[in-house]
Amino acid sequence: MSITPGQLFVVATPIGNLGDLTARAREIFSSVDLVLCEDTRVTAKLMAALELRPSLHSFHEHTDALKRRQFVDMLTEGKKIALVTDAGTPAISDPGSFLVADAVAAGVTVTPIPGPSAVIAALSISGLPLDRFTFVGFPPHKKGRQTFFKELNDIGHTVVLYESTHRIDKTLEALKGLGRQLIVCRELTKLHETIYRGSAEEVMQQIQATSSKGEFVIVIAPE
Repeated sequence: MSITPGQLFVVATPIGNLGDLTARAREIFSSVDLVLCEDTRVTAKLMAALELRPSLHSFHEHTDALKRRQFVDMLTEGKKIALVTDAGTPAISDPGSFLVADAVAAGVTVTPIPGPSAVIAALSISGLPLDRFTFVGFPPHKKGRQTFFKELNDIGHTVVLYESTHRIDKTLEALKGLGRQLIVCRELTKLHETIYRGSAEEVMQQIQATSSKGEFVIVIAPE
């Protein structure tokens, strides 16, 4: 008997507000054989809020090729698997892209379940031209950091990047040299969501007057 290939669902989850989870995502969670999570503890809280108890398995940046192969084997054997990240859309600056590539190579059907994305949310309220934009992920911590910020000078259209609470000050300091206007979003969709607008210097002053705690999305205006 031939085995019917399974299906990999790439499922977006809330970046803060639980109300942003789609009905379709909930339906997927209730029907798959297992859910692959960046952190099972984080996803377990989401599932508890949804009153669901799917089988949760870890999948993150330290998951090796052998483990990925095991998950792909499950898919080709007919299992249905949902892939999530801690928050937002998987595979965007996220190791989930490797599993998607492996699944596609194995002939597995990969289905997007769209939903929240910090990048798109920040861009949508930026007020900047968005017919073209470049997403550059997180700046390097050490090696290549100086080159990373120099290369931003060569991008003439809107740019968007992520930054953590621990490095936001250093990154804003590095962005001073661009001389462009910024829209900086802190804790999008969460209780303490704050949007800062202005030059790098002005945004730094605004953050100092409020808080530097949380996750940040930085949108850089065109030249």
